[in-house]
Amino acid sequence: MNCDCYHIPVMLHECLAGLNVRSDGTYIDLTYGGGGHSREIVKLLGCDGHLFGFDQDLDAMNESMTDDRFTFVRSNFRFVSNWMQYYGVNHVDGILADLGVSSHHLDEAERGFSFRYDAPLDMRMNQRGLQTAQKILSDYSEEQLADIFHTYGELRQSRRIASAIVKKRQVSDIKTTNELSNIVGPLLGKDREKKDMARVFQALRIEVNGEMKVLKEMLDAATRLLRPGGRLVVMTYHSLEDRIVKNHIKNGYSIAPSPTHASSSNEEFLFGRRKEILRDVNRGVTVPTETELAQNPRSRSAKLRIAEKI
Repeated sequence: MNCDCYHIPVMLHECLAGLNVRSDGTYIDLTYGGGGHSREIVKLLGCDGHLFGFDQDLDAMNESMTDDRFTFVRSNFRFVSNWMQYYGVNHVDGILADLGVSSHHLDEAERGFSFRYDAPLDMRMNQRGLQTAQKILSDYSEEQLADIFHTYGELRQSRRIASAIVKKRQVSDIKTTNELSNIVGPLLGKDREKKDMARVFQALRIEVNGEMKVLKEMLDAATRLLRPGGRLVVMTYHSLEDRIVKNHIKNGYSIAPSPTHASSSNEEFLFGRRKEILRDVNRGVTVPTETELAQNPRSRSAKLRIAEKI
């Protein structure tokens, strides 16, 4: 399958510029997807350079490129440190993470990521995982469901949605995307129905894949892996992700170290105060150009943050 139809890379030129790719450097693409970003990174590498591409999705592995300068790793990016240790890599020059759901996932109806198609409520990024959206709708309490839709979907109707789901499942299981849409649709305002329905599906997808916790673990691991001067390039698509990335760049960590760890870490702390670890390169966020927005609708909500290891 050609990568152009599998997944169109968002802000490709901005990502490459942010990574500041050296021909002999070592880089990681934590979200390989259709390989759009990775293929362009490899083009900039010489024979001594190398790129590792991570993706837990079987489809991504089947579509991965073959190149001596590239290694595909089928794994969740939360385990990036373990895999780099396995390959004998202590530090890298740049790390890219495009956190959006690929257009391939949204267009592949049977994966259940989109309300545009009638499909089983799956939503697993890793097909080997046990948790599915259907299981969440079946097993979670009304309060848990409301919390998910409020926290991960930022939906004002979260309690009404949760209540309607619980009432429906008492009659019959909710197994498909259409069944869920038919339950939720009447509770959404006509002027925002599509946007709010997308938020319902977003909230379930985040919970199925544990995305917020995994993101924090990845950011901490990535920062440790970067050598001084190395670049961290992260693209987000909703406020929850962006807030975590922004705070990580500001603080240098996402999961606060324990006092015991802090007091024993001379590298990270100086005279009781945390040393600055990352420098904000693009001073906030970079957003898509009007040209890109016209050519690639997926880029509409994208925000790019770039940081450099000090």
